[in-house]
Amino acid sequence: MTPQEVAERCAAAMWPDDHAARGLGIELVSVAPGEATLRMKVRQDMVNGHGICHGGFIFAVADAAFAYACNTYNHRAVAGGVDINFVAPAHLGDILTAVGHGRQQGGRSGVYDIEVSNQEGKLVALFRGRSVRIKGHFFDPE
Repeated sequence: MTPQEVAERCAAAMWPDDHAARGLGIELVSVAPGEATLRMKVRQDMVNGHGICHGGFIFAVADAAFAYACNTYNHRAVAGGVDINFVAPAHLGDILTAVGHGRQQGGRSGVYDIEVSNQEGKLVALFRGRSVRIKGHFFDPE
């Protein structure tokens, strides 16, 4: 099995039970080893009292990209810590794309960077996550 096939199989195993991402309307666009791209449209119920997208929803799409990127190697992984910087507002109707890629993966921990941009390519947020591998695989290694 190629690394790309492993990444796709892991994402396919995660997606059906990812009720949080699916409930927010997040779409899984693509995965590759150590990488993931997810997309979300900013809905009316995601807009705060300032008329902009609540940061928690921007965080959610970034965190989802982080989750899929760090779970592409058939080793279950969770967040050990994250940091996010909001650099521009997102607005009602914006299409946010979160692109994540691994910076380092070794042993039980990894570091992943995620950029969230709107449909015009304008950067909205920068997210860095530290992953921790836990017990278990998505499928039996061949």
